[in-house]
Amino acid sequence: MTVPPGEELARLAALHGVATSYQPSPDRTVTASAGAVTRALAALGVDAGTPEAVRAALAARERELRERLLPPTVVCWRGSPCEALAALPEGTVLRVETEQGERRDSVDRLPLGVHQLTVTAPDGRTGRAHLVVAPPRLPTPAERSYGLLVQLYSLLSRRSWGMGDLGDLGELTSWAGRALGAGFVQVNPLHAAVPGTPTDPSPYRPSSRRFPDPVHLRVEDVPEFAYLRDDGAPRSALLDRAGRLREAVLDKGELIDRDAVWELKREALELVARVPLGPGRRAAYCDFLAEQGQALEDHATWCALAEVHGSQWRQWPAGLQDPRSAETTRARGELMDRVDFHSRLAWLTDAQLRAAQRAAREAGMPVGIVHDLAVGVHPEGADAWAQQEYFAAGMSVGAPPDAFNARGQDWGLPPWRPDRLAASGYAPYRRLLKALFRYAGALRIDHVMGLFRLWWVPQGEPPTEGAYVRYDAEAMLAVLVLEASRAGSVVIGEDLGTVEPGVRETLRERGVLGTSVLWFERDWEGDGRPLLPDRWRDDCLATATTHDLPSTAARLTGEHVELRDRLGLSTRPVEEERAEAAHDTGEWLALLNRLGLLAGTGGGSDLSSEEAEVQAVHRFLLRTPARMIGVWLPDGVGDRRPQNLPGTWDQYPNWRLPIADATGRPVTLEELAASPRLRALTEVLREDDGPTGAAPATVAPVGVAPVGESERRFEGGFESEDGPKPEPGP
Repeated sequence: MTVPPGEELARLAALHGVATSYQPSPDRTVTASAGAVTRALAALGVDAGTPEAVRAALAARERELRERLLPPTVVCWRGSPCEALAALPEGTVLRVETEQGERRDSVDRLPLGVHQLTVTAPDGRTGRAHLVVAPPRLPTPAERSYGLLVQLYSLLSRRSWGMGDLGDLGELTSWAGRALGAGFVQVNPLHAAVPGTPTDPSPYRPSSRRFPDPVHLRVEDVPEFAYLRDDGAPRSALLDRAGRLREAVLDKGELIDRDAVWELKREALELVARVPLGPGRRAAYCDFLAEQGQALEDHATWCALAEVHGSQWRQWPAGLQDPRSAETTRARGELMDRVDFHSRLAWLTDAQLRAAQRAAREAGMPVGIVHDLAVGVHPEGADAWAQQEYFAAGMSVGAPPDAFNARGQDWGLPPWRPDRLAASGYAPYRRLLKALFRYAGALRIDHVMGLFRLWWVPQGEPPTEGAYVRYDAEAMLAVLVLEASRAGSVVIGEDLGTVEPGVRETLRERGVLGTSVLWFERDWEGDGRPLLPDRWRDDCLATATTHDLPSTAARLTGEHVELRDRLGLSTRPVEEERAEAAHDTGEWLALLNRLGLLAGTGGGSDLSSEEAEVQAVHRFLLRTPARMIGVWLPDGVGDRRPQNLPGTWDQYPNWRLPIADATGRPVTLEELAASPRLRALTEVLREDDGPTGAAPATVAPVGVAPVGESERRFEGGFESEDGPKPEPGP
């Protein structure tokens, strides 16, 4: 039986942003257990283990809030009054040290940035705070465009070394922009993975979100590779082995083997690292080291230590578990060659990522590459080691039980501590965003609701024993808007699933686009039927599917139901699931037919009914006012398989499948570019004249656009607050 929090514990929790209840649906409220609330408070450094401790902590917190002049971080939206400063006592003296090095005695006309604010009240009290000055909105596409969605590892060319790489990404963006008129390409998170055998293939449980994974490097594009010997060893031998890895996937039906790819690439890069850098390259590398500073040194040190002691840093010798210890400093010196090697890999990967974005822009793409920010990091990874003070010990991010998942979810990712973030002026969050925006035309934020609150699950407890912990959403959004605006980048929030009231409205106000998936856009507050296109919201990326969902062809044919049944994932008799899926699809096809979208599809009279329906689905998306239209690239060739099947671990090859055609035959990037089926689908998209006869929007420049009128809110969903959903390992 769940014991609810007492009155004093509830008051203490509220003052620290820990919720004592939540609503899985508008008509139902669930109370969090006293144990879950107490554990969440403990992770925030608050002792609430006894009634006496609760009273003492409550008194201390109330006194702190009563006496302080300012919160640790203050937000000022340019053009709007700052509420925190307006609440200061009359006669308070302000001093500002700007990010740019100026000293001011007023907050009027401050430059954008994160400044240091000192205030002195007439009674002598002083206060210090980080002052975030941000634009009121971040940039959004001025006009709509369409683009391709792809998991990069699945996109193999005849030059890949067993998985898609950044050279393939550059080729894809250049072709899609020039030949197809696409405005963007969205990829999976390219964050650094935790090394191991086998490596966790999920891109949503990275070792580091700050630094990319060098497994994505196109080795031949590293300038120093050209200077390796080409007399049969080692350069030719490396390319021969790479060819065998590629052929195993493309010609022999084997799965993508990330570990084998990395083993070969690491061997090649070890040889490349022995080639001296030219003076210009050396200067560029030194600039990168200086720019990245402590964060890169920490990341490279973790990588070097993991080679010696394994990737689970909590099992390292005690002194090495602290990144600032004397033992770690000594070990870094002893491993300096390896630290330099991993630093150089980060530099090379960053350079190829920026080159891919340049290729996209040069191809005419107004947005370019849309990168994906995972919701968190692996508890044993580099970020969790280097930034320990910012993570809540003994906690994991997840989702509470609801109508879609009665047991809740535990994603195995440690959450950031909101109090430590605020005290630092959100420094680690700012550095993370700045790093990603170096090469992102847009950023997709997985589980964007995490800017507002996260479900904290105590270690060793089921997800039902969790509690929501709030973050300062205004500060998180202000930093996001600031860094995106500086980079001129768009931001897309993945806001599928259960979303608390007011969140979408706040995101929309600040220019964060949402995510709308066709099959879930129904009139949930009315008759439940498919939502007509003019009722969709405009501030979104609209798609037919995602990497976690069936492909469009699989859904239209019902093959996704058969797959779940074969894997034992069906929760009801398969006949019921078939009937429900057929009814759902039938309603959408009836609407497409009623709107005249199934007639006159491109490709001629010999077009198969499946292809016609896929094209009609995308014609429907063009009827909506969505600013961005995303096409799942495997849909262009009739791929039946999802890249990830939530709820599976070893039953299904998640994150290891190449793009394939309707028969399951892998399709190379070169074949994609020549595919009549893909070309016909993109021709449909290029015919777009907008939902109301607007001009085609395939090459619109990025800029700040006024908010549109559509306010369609997605109130349904396919599961509890969508996240990475890793399943327990063996």
